[in-house]
Amino acid sequence: MNRRLYILLFLLLAQCSIALAQNHRVNRNGTNAALYDDGDTYVVRDDEYGSYTDGAGNRTTWGRDTTKFKNKKDIPIGQFQWILEPRLGTVVDAENNDTVVHDFQKWNATDGYTGEYNYLANIGSPRLSRLYFNRDNTSDEFLFLQTLSFFRGSLQDFRFTNTKSPITNLAYHTCGTRQTGEDRVRGYFATNINKLAGLGFKIDYNYGVGYYYAQPNSMFGSTFYGYYRGERYSIHAYAGINHMKMGENGGIEDDRYIEDPLSLGQSYDSRNIPTMLDRTWNRNHEQHYYLTHRYNLGFSRIIEIPDSLKPTPPSASELLSDLPDSIQTVLREDTLARRLALDSLMQVWQDAQEIPKEFIPVTSIIHTLDVSNLKHEYLAHSTTNGYYTNNYYGDGNAMADLTRAFSMRNTFGLALREGFNKWAQMGITLFGTHRLRSYKLMNKDENGRMMPYTENDVSVGGELARTQGSRFHFNTSGEVWLIGEHVGDLNIDGKTDLKLRLGKRDSTHWRDSLLADLHVNFMHRKPTFFFRHYHSQSTWWDNDDLSREVRLKIDGVLRLKKLGTRLHVGFENVSNYTYFGMQNTLHEGAAEGSILPTDFSHAVAVMQANSVQVFGATLAQDLNVGVLHWDNQVSYQTSSDQDVLPLPKLNIYTNLYLLFRFGIGKVLRIQVGGDMRFFTSYYAPDYSPAIQQFAVQDARYERVKIGSYPIIGAYANFHLKHCRFYVSVRHVNSGEGHSFLAPHYPINPLTIHLGLSWNFFN
Repeated sequence: MNRRLYILLFLLLAQCSIALAQNHRVNRNGTNAALYDDGDTYVVRDDEYGSYTDGAGNRTTWGRDTTKFKNKKDIPIGQFQWILEPRLGTVVDAENNDTVVHDFQKWNATDGYTGEYNYLANIGSPRLSRLYFNRDNTSDEFLFLQTLSFFRGSLQDFRFTNTKSPITNLAYHTCGTRQTGEDRVRGYFATNINKLAGLGFKIDYNYGVGYYYAQPNSMFGSTFYGYYRGERYSIHAYAGINHMKMGENGGIEDDRYIEDPLSLGQSYDSRNIPTMLDRTWNRNHEQHYYLTHRYNLGFSRIIEIPDSLKPTPPSASELLSDLPDSIQTVLREDTLARRLALDSLMQVWQDAQEIPKEFIPVTSIIHTLDVSNLKHEYLAHSTTNGYYTNNYYGDGNAMADLTRAFSMRNTFGLALREGFNKWAQMGITLFGTHRLRSYKLMNKDENGRMMPYTENDVSVGGELARTQGSRFHFNTSGEVWLIGEHVGDLNIDGKTDLKLRLGKRDSTHWRDSLLADLHVNFMHRKPTFFFRHYHSQSTWWDNDDLSREVRLKIDGVLRLKKLGTRLHVGFENVSNYTYFGMQNTLHEGAAEGSILPTDFSHAVAVMQANSVQVFGATLAQDLNVGVLHWDNQVSYQTSSDQDVLPLPKLNIYTNLYLLFRFGIGKVLRIQVGGDMRFFTSYYAPDYSPAIQQFAVQDARYERVKIGSYPIIGAYANFHLKHCRFYVSVRHVNSGEGHSFLAPHYPINPLTIHLGLSWNFFN
């Protein structure tokens, strides 16, 4: 009896130890799940990628302690990234553009990857896309930031990172000499706190002296982020701070310095060409803080597993094998004790087989806070006589205009989640938004007090979306403004995408996939604040009588994935089109028909056109035969009123190169070739330093055309393990010719660029 009591006590202790040692979970396919302490949460692990997907659809990896890896080759490398839809914080998967190997020589080109931007020659200077359907015409961002898209980081473009091990990326670009050149340094760091949370930052510094006089740029940007993506609760936080200072030279005094320098008596170095302005700057100091979080309400669901995939119960010998030899000897002699012990051990094993469950979110409660603050300064200490048409106050050689803007937006949403049962084939979201905007503009008050403006808007809306499934998705949303300055505004937006498989190559593989995207947008809105109000020493307007813009846009994209064919077609009709236009005045005694900037005084104003229609189509095709590759993009577009919305008919980019691997093990990837950018001539928008914006040329006088000039470059791009580097020569055909990317702003002469990017994993 004492022996049996001893055995039963031991079995009780063994039951506890076995429960701790054997507790595990089962994946949907019956294999063992990861040993994570997730409470009742079921997870699916993908060992190939080191990631898992929870019941709420969150795909994450996890941070690793890399100090245990003696050999760096053993450090786990891998990451994925996503961006956020700003209004509700919806997660959208995105590729990692910061580590793209192909065409790395383009990463620091202000004119864009396919050369579609007009800009002022120096790195980071204001730019405007020549392709109308690449412009963001729906944004209500602060006026002065819209043209600084090359350098300025924004939430819409920022990528949150989930990584297996901490990653650091350092990149450096340089060009030219200390007197003319440019440098850019970027650093990016990302790490996971655990499998659900991570943080990181991005630092960016850009400095360009400029190849033309009085045009230096100095820009510093920093971004910090953190996130937690749990099944029931998730949060994303973002902080971006940008300081951007740009010298303004107003363009060159005479285009002949570039087109025909000998007619002026001699040839000129770019730094010696006279410019319209000196000691003039635009400065922008931006702060952007963003927080979005949501709480998911739902239930846990048992996952049914086929009997064939369920774990096989252990045999009697396997159950008894972990017991001490002395106990096994006793049990072999006592049949009743053996039976009791086996029953107890089997019960312990069965209890340890936790039933696999997954969390199914049904409803999400969402809150988003978006805060932006801007300080804009326009400073001029030496202004050419007669350059500005108007001088509303003060001394024109001592301009110190200041503009302040602040915006705070709170959005609350309630979402019925997609896919929680077989009838919920789409998600439904209702939301309401309050937005506070405050502005301070210059005043003619001698005491220097600024003029304040405050706007409060309340809007409500809804969203209907299908994001699950592999072939068909859609997202339709609508928002109407009920209270405030923008009462009566309306925005309806619809997007859909479809994936079709084309032709079987064999029983298991398809020849190609056709991806089709369609986008429709209708917008009825009041022009944004800076179209209605702006005060400075040389520019002043209060337009309270502007009509509302009405926009209808339809565009779509067709893509053949394997053939590398992409076709984008778009149409937009805009009623009461609102834009900036130059209003220059010909100096007394200047010749009629002159195009010299020195013959005019300059002013800019807000204008509206009754109706404008735009049609555009872009065809891109990538070809290759062996190591020879030829990438092409051709865009055609037309505007119904070129005086109001000027666009080039054709915009062409072509890139011919060799792509191959070299060295032992072919570890060195080499891309060497040349490219060309070309667009047909048109009356491109002029640039106004007073508002840091592009404005349509004044049609009352002789205007300037740019274009019909090829811009040719050559490059060599290399990739070795975690290192990318390039050498490129831009504008190799530099010389006499109409080489301008904005009226009176010539393209940089031939320049040699070097770039390096290195990834570190630790």
